[in-house]
Amino acid sequence: MTTMKMIQLPGSQALGIDEFEMQTVPVTQELYAAVMKCNPSYFREEPSSGLNLPVECVSWLDAAKFCNHASRIQGLEPCYEISVNGEHVNWHKHCDGFRLPTEKEWERACRAGSDVDPTDQEILEQAWCQENSEGSTHSVATKQPNAWGLYDMLGNVREWCQDLWGANYSHRVLRGGGWSDYANSMRAAGRSYNAPSNQYYYIGFRCSRTIR
Repeated sequence: MTTMKMIQLPGSQALGIDEFEMQTVPVTQELYAAVMKCNPSYFREEPSSGLNLPVECVSWLDAAKFCNHASRIQGLEPCYEISVNGEHVNWHKHCDGFRLPTEKEWERACRAGSDVDPTDQEILEQAWCQENSEGSTHSVATKQPNAWGLYDMLGNVREWCQDLWGANYSHRVLRGGGWSDYANSMRAAGRSYNAPSNQYYYIGFRCSRTIR
């Protein structure tokens, strides 16, 4: 399997977060195809170019299945128990496999220890957004990383998180901004949600992992 680079991030007693690992970049088309044997993305690259664009047009359920498959490849215990029809998903928190980050983890990683939001100019330096994307995603890690070495946290694609939200808590949370969002709307605390089965060309994900 193509390397999935993870870094260890500090927890926070105040926020009730333990130390955890997070992928330094969103899951790329190359990595997704290596694990899932398909590439659902709208914005495609030719194989010879490295498939370094973030994967998109993936549902929350697709992301959870990816985490399970990638865990098995790495000899880790899958975190998600998924029913045959995909309507019921249980997260087994004791497992050591890959999973989606919680909202608290995602925001802590995005803020990188700071309580100050980046300026619009700093966002343009860190994120692909409406003002600089020219209407598409871009290769991961081509903008500046945040203070903890994480790329594309605020832009390129919005990212699925673990948490439930919305009507009757039937939707899943999205954090960060995408290539079609304006810089002045991209903040670490910004959040949206979507149905877990929906797939859009501005939504991707990155993996996290509980440290045991």
